[in-house]
Amino acid sequence: MKMKTSNTAILSLGVLASTREWNIMIEERLKHYLEKQIPARDQYIEQMEREAHEQQVPIMDLLGMESLLHLLKMAAPARILEIGTAIGYSAIRMAQALPEATIVSIERDERRYEEAHKHVKALGLESRIELLFGDALQLGEKLELYPLFDVLFIDAAKGQYRRFFDMYSPMVRPGGLILSDNVLFRGLVAETDIEHKRHKQLATKIDTYNQWLLEHPQYDTRIFPVGDGIAISIKRETKGDTDDEKA
Repeated sequence: MKMKTSNTAILSLGVLASTREWNIMIEERLKHYLEKQIPARDQYIEQMEREAHEQQVPIMDLLGMESLLHLLKMAAPARILEIGTAIGYSAIRMAQALPEATIVSIERDERRYEEAHKHVKALGLESRIELLFGDALQLGEKLELYPLFDVLFIDAAKGQYRRFFDMYSPMVRPGGLILSDNVLFRGLVAETDIEHKRHKQLATKIDTYNQWLLEHPQYDTRIFPVGDGIAISIKRETKGDTDDEKA
């Protein structure tokens, strides 16, 4: 009887593993199909993508990037604040897709900051992309002097998302958007059995951020399974904001 139960359990695990492998295969096929539908980027951008992949620089997933750009085209923001420049890929893509927009982007890694500068200059975007070097958690006072932003894009250290949000959300105008990238953390936010201790801690922290964000009374938030997951938060307009606009 025990042997029968054991065989059944093994068979069940085998079926589960096969199902997971099948689902992964289908997901990869769909991802490949969707990526093929994306219009070609210019040669410089595609070279940036290749170099980022080769050097393991974390830039936004292609499908996620294209989805983000489409959203921003509909929102038509004039001013965007980005936390986490890396090599400047997303800032450059946003500037190219939104010719009327200006972008302020913060990066704390000096090597990546210099790399981003090189790319921005090479593409002639210095007048529309302002790069700031330093820790975003220490640049709040400086950014308070800037006009309000229409969009805040958070794509930096995932464990600090709540602090980034608390510090920079007041700098977003009422009705503006706050976009948080990587909020599904490769699906680990939905897992209950994570062996890697650091991954488990980070997944828990991101899940806590997601729940806090979804319940935040001043924001209307939805999470979409695009790329590594993106949370889109609309800053609610208060009565005072409406009265100010009428005045």
